[in-house]
Amino acid sequence: MYKQKIILGVAPTKRGFLSMEEAKRQKDKFMAVIRSIHPDVVEIVDIDDLCENGILFQTDRIPLVVEKFRKAGIDALFTPHCDFGEEQCAAGVAAAMKVPTLMWGARDERPNTDEGRGRDTQCGMFACTKVMQRFGVKYSYIWNCETESDDFRNGFDRFIRVVSVVKTVKTLRIAKFGARPVPFMSVMANEADLATRFGITVVPISPTAIAARADKLAEENDPAYTSYLADMTARIDTSSMEREKVERCAAVKVAAQQLMLENNCTAGAMECWSATPILGVPICMALGEIADEGYPISCETDVNGAVTMAMLRGVLLGKESEFLADLTIRHPQNDNAELLWHCGPFPYSLKHPDSCARLVNGQERWELKKGNLTVCRFDDIDGKYYLFAGEGRAVDGPETTGTYVWFETDNWKRWEEKLIFGPYIHHVGGAYGQYKAVLREAARYLGLIFDDPDEQGIHSL
Repeated sequence: MYKQKIILGVAPTKRGFLSMEEAKRQKDKFMAVIRSIHPDVVEIVDIDDLCENGILFQTDRIPLVVEKFRKAGIDALFTPHCDFGEEQCAAGVAAAMKVPTLMWGARDERPNTDEGRGRDTQCGMFACTKVMQRFGVKYSYIWNCETESDDFRNGFDRFIRVVSVVKTVKTLRIAKFGARPVPFMSVMANEADLATRFGITVVPISPTAIAARADKLAEENDPAYTSYLADMTARIDTSSMEREKVERCAAVKVAAQQLMLENNCTAGAMECWSATPILGVPICMALGEIADEGYPISCETDVNGAVTMAMLRGVLLGKESEFLADLTIRHPQNDNAELLWHCGPFPYSLKHPDSCARLVNGQERWELKKGNLTVCRFDDIDGKYYLFAGEGRAVDGPETTGTYVWFETDNWKRWEEKLIFGPYIHHVGGAYGQYKAVLREAARYLGLIFDDPDEQGIHSL
């Protein structure tokens, strides 16, 4: 099972002449909060062994902090201000590390008085961010708020998800099973450009390799195959299919997943329906089942769709599944809703609890659950890369075949205009939750043009 891991370097800073006692009090408060957020995902690397009370305010400590963070291989940096801070220290570490960096400081309780000097935290962050920019540091910011506030917790959570997306993309290896279906010019992608721009590697694997591996698994009654077959048939009604075809679906799923893992791939793009004569059955079910084990695979050899799904997996920290859907038809009664559908590759874990799970002709059939949804698409044209992302919710609608969910937005007309005039196709990724802010910030780090459906673009007639 895929598990995301984020190594976060934390280098609090203070002004040299301001109160160490007060700075330590602030540090202890925010460290307690961040250690409680995604402790199963985030490994915190502090500087307690290098600086007094683990707070950086002396410039001669900068090389030691940088060396420790480099050895730890941090994915991101957090430079919380305990007071005004030392911009040369904070910016010096950030400039050396060149990783996504988070800026924040706790809201000051009071102004200066004759009896005592305040912390001047917000003032120091205005100064520090200017220096960060001079040093070419790309940073995120949680607005000046209390340590115990939802603003801080939510902002830190979003930053971790942003880092997860960036790390996922920059380390992505996509298993490309077969060629694109002949009619689907829309899924063409520039593999060389993906490698050059983002470090994404595409690994070609023939569908015949899946078929051969599936034959071997079934012939040898491989434990991985027999165990999965028993689990799958216990969850999904396969009564409409011949037993031999059900067994083949299970063997194909295990075979495809094994080939992905052997090639160190964490996402895939599958030829799917045009490869059915080679595989012996549609591979639709396998795509949803493998996604539920943390390895999303797009349909119709949609490589950019695979990147989209991997980004959503990063957003979700590998804790939940995402799906890739066709944009198909507008809701018959709801002008702001659209049918997100595909012939049967959606993850079982996202199924509506009242929807019966069936396997028909090798394709899943069920409705997805209700809840908030984030829908997005990574795509390119003319050498420019875009990320479209917006939020909506799953709503009621007519039953249909395959796997599906009716998706309602606040203004579908504007969404449709954006999708039609943007460099997008009929495939979009979906994830439960509200993550537009995360994807918008991740796009900035990755150098993507963020396309917001809540903002008017080119008008339709």
